[in-house]
Amino acid sequence: MQHVSCPQAFRHMVREGQYKSHTSGQAQGFLQCNLVIVPEAYARAFELFCKKNAKACPLIAKSLPGSYDLPELGDIDLRFDVPSYEIFEHGERVRQENSIESLWRDDFVAFALGCSYSFEEAFLNAGLEIRNITDDVCVPMYRTRIRCEPVPPFDGQVVVSMRPFLPGDVQSAIDISSCFPKVHGAPLHVGDPVTLGINDLNTPDFGCAINLKEDEVPLFWACGVTPQLALLSAKLPLAITHSPGCMLVTDIKNDALKIY
Repeated sequence: MQHVSCPQAFRHMVREGQYKSHTSGQAQGFLQCNLVIVPEAYARAFELFCKKNAKACPLIAKSLPGSYDLPELGDIDLRFDVPSYEIFEHGERVRQENSIESLWRDDFVAFALGCSYSFEEAFLNAGLEIRNITDDVCVPMYRTRIRCEPVPPFDGQVVVSMRPFLPGDVQSAIDISSCFPKVHGAPLHVGDPVTLGINDLNTPDFGCAINLKEDEVPLFWACGVTPQLALLSAKLPLAITHSPGCMLVTDIKNDALKIY
């Protein structure tokens, strides 16, 4: 898969329909965001849901009603600049689209949430392998038994992403990601997945299975797919998100989010 270093060039490819896959490894060094779009009538409740569940839903930016740009994040057109969108109707995920131009409404409010892809560059710079980048696949993501703090009509389980590390690298991975609280921060859990209610790492609920070697330890980060489960529970007439792993690539440098 072609990897593009410039976020503007990458968004241009997406906007022109030339790229429709996951964004892991793309525009390294720049913030990637999960995307949630809801009607204005539900925007206040969803924003509060994000604030009460900030580990899984770290809010980066919010659009004005009806606006499909997020100027603080770059020259962005939310109707086209995500490689794949999920369409939700009345609590059902009904289809995927590569453009939402025909669905856009004047009352839509968009929320950009931090994504753990954004700290992967820091891992690589520290000499840590990122298996989903090595294998060029979407990171594996799993539903957990952990419940979000509800804000009606939004409720649901926390979703986590998983990356494996050698035992000697676990503390480095924790320390590095802890410096990026706006993109999920430190892992939610380290080690035995059963503790989270995950029985089989080879069958992720979202994304792709990756090879976990015998001597590696799985680390689990809260994930921005969590709002998708909340949308299933909320049963809104219409809502839109990114497809898992297919993020909005921005012009914001990851280092701008780092806490030293």
